[in-house]
Amino acid sequence: MKKSVLTRYRVMAYVTGVLLVLLTLGVIAKYLLEMDGADSFTSVVGIAHGWLYVIYLVFAFDLGSKAKWPVKKQLWVLLAGTIPTAAFFVERQVTRELEAQVAEADAAVAKA
Repeated sequence: MKKSVLTRYRVMAYVTGVLLVLLTLGVIAKYLLEMDGADSFTSVVGIAHGWLYVIYLVFAFDLGSKAKWPVKKQLWVLLAGTIPTAAFFVERQVTRELEAQVAEADAAVAKA
């Protein structure tokens, strides 16, 4: 597996996670605090999160298929983009796990 596959996933995990946290704050501001302007903010961030989550799904699925994860783990990583702050924790766990595999693959390529 190439390092770029992991990097793409990591970038989209952070982007998706940040947008989801912003969306959550926007919903709180809109419905609980009844702030002016929260409606348009929530709409824009919601649309951005929705489209970028689709890209996150593609990259996470690509990573999971190349890492040969079981279906249960794959589903957990895919759903992490829908739970506020979960994407950050799952990304960190996945990165720790796969960095060793990426380093081994790079070393094998360098020897060949």
